[in-house]
Amino acid sequence: YGNFVDDLRVYVRGGTGGMGYPRLGGEGGRGGDVWFVARERITLKGIKEKYPQKRFVAGTGANSSVKALKGEKGKDCEVHVPPGISLVTDDGKQIGELNAAGERFLAARGGLGGSLATNFLPCKGQKRIIHLDLKLIADVGLVGFPNAGKSSLLSKVSHAKPQIASYAFTTIQPELGKIMYADYKQISVADLPGLIEGAHANKGMGHKFLKHVERTKQLLLVVDISGFQLSSKTQFRTAFETILLLTKELELYKDELITKPALLAINKMDLPCAKDSLNELMSQLQNPQDFLHLLEEEMIPANTLEFKEVIPISTYTGEGIEELKACIRKSIDEEAEQENEEYRKKKLLLLQTSK
Repeated sequence: YGNFVDDLRVYVRGGTGGMGYPRLGGEGGRGGDVWFVARERITLKGIKEKYPQKRFVAGTGANSSVKALKGEKGKDCEVHVPPGISLVTDDGKQIGELNAAGERFLAARGGLGGSLATNFLPCKGQKRIIHLDLKLIADVGLVGFPNAGKSSLLSKVSHAKPQIASYAFTTIQPELGKIMYADYKQISVADLPGLIEGAHANKGMGHKFLKHVERTKQLLLVVDISGFQLSSKTQFRTAFETILLLTKELELYKDELITKPALLAINKMDLPCAKDSLNELMSQLQNPQDFLHLLEEEMIPANTLEFKEVIPISTYTGEGIEELKACIRKSIDEEAEQENEEYRKKKLLLLQTSK
């Protein structure tokens, strides 16, 4: 995922129709269509390298002739794109999305062939400029301020090898890893670039970061037990304040983000005094309302995040990592079961109403 590309602007044009045959009333073939087809193992970066012109034009319809009064349709153009793509026009209007492999979207229709209705002259195909906007799909999105240890955690739970350094903002592009379980189940985890205060207003990586959070099924907040300070000019935040600030940023960007299932990993438990800080944090999390007076008004979120589990970990010693992997698995399985149950209920309701 080096030089991660998450937005690609492409030109698409349907094929022109074929000429009609006025003397015998022959009809030209219709122009080919341009389709976007979602496929696994495709990246926007790959498309950009393979098609530097970023132009996709379908084939022209065959002309009508004495041998074939009805001309053949032009060749369709299929563009393979990664799943998890939103299709947006130049003026920002979303015209479709492809979420799973195999889904198709008609991007540009071919023009009609020449016929009596068109005075036997062919029509041009539809042409448009479309943004392929990747909202990265992963089962779990790691959310936290810079230096909370998200990259270290990703390297511990999966085979991903993110660059890790001892300064803030090491991660400037999303990293994907997969947790592999003994029964061959795989869960994808996305380490997303560090959020900062004011991200909802597009500070730092702002919207670029929050856009990716939208397309993860669950959130895993990673918080440094010793608190967080971005620089000497910014205020120091305790672990409890950090959690509220992260919640506030997600909420200000989009309310729905707060309704996602969430887990909380308390990192750096190998530090001295971490146990005392954890006890204090747990009591604050049990009754958050009692501690909100410690914060400025604008930092307090309207709703607090409900965590399914709170897991103390240390990416340095490996403490709690296996337990965290088990919690992620349990949470994902529970959600899948719930979705299946809702799907079954819908089907049953449809059957009952149709009878």
